[in-house]
Amino acid sequence: MQFTSEQRFDDGVLQREFTLGAIPGTLWTSGIAPAPLVLMSHNNGLPKADPRLVARARYTAARGYAVATIDAAGCGDRPRSAAEERARADLRRAMRAGEPVDEIFESLVGPMVEKAVPEWQMTLDALLELPGIAGPVGYSGGWTALGIRLAVVEPRIAAAGFFAGGFVPRAQREEARQVTVPLLFLLQWDDEGNPRQRALDLFDAFGSKEKTLHANLGGHTGTPWFELEDGCRFLDRHLK
Repeated sequence: MQFTSEQRFDDGVLQREFTLGAIPGTLWTSGIAPAPLVLMSHNNGLPKADPRLVARARYTAARGYAVATIDAAGCGDRPRSAAEERARADLRRAMRAGEPVDEIFESLVGPMVEKAVPEWQMTLDALLELPGIAGPVGYSGGWTALGIRLAVVEPRIAAAGFFAGGFVPRAQREEARQVTVPLLFLLQWDDEGNPRQRALDLFDAFGSKEKTLHANLGGHTGTPWFELEDGCRFLDRHLK
């Protein structure tokens, strides 16, 4: 892991950009050590510099966590495969025509999860070798499909917060039954891109003995700010 730049903000949070091979990432810390680590993901091709992700990361770091994200393959400035570009073009065309899009999402999101998991695990290995960062590890992010797979295959993850707005392929909906870590699930009741019942069915499928559903009125990007505070309290209970 090589750090390429750093910036300290008025709230005391230090933001450092890094590379790990071909993987670009960002690490936020507050100087409190040892700090539990939170992996914060994004998808849909968004960059790690997405303002909503950065705001969540800085807030969480200021609460005493080390927070990290990466641009997985196909996200941010990383190259996208021809298959991904075709799937995105098919998706845009189907959405404009009002046609079903689930199978297109399957062809796009499923392979992205398969490629992303090893990169996140490699990043986790490198982050836990840094001074001042320790377990346990939490996951927080809008890429629920990735979080499900990581929670199943990565024993170092002790708790997870998922946003219900992202498409979850069939494989990960089946894997949800194997998720046993404490879970916080955020649902936007009027999410235009994610049928409410499918999100409720996914919550029901999780195998965790401790799982909490927070539902709020509003569309896909309308998650209330106070959910970030509640999310940090959830992390505090399980990571500190």
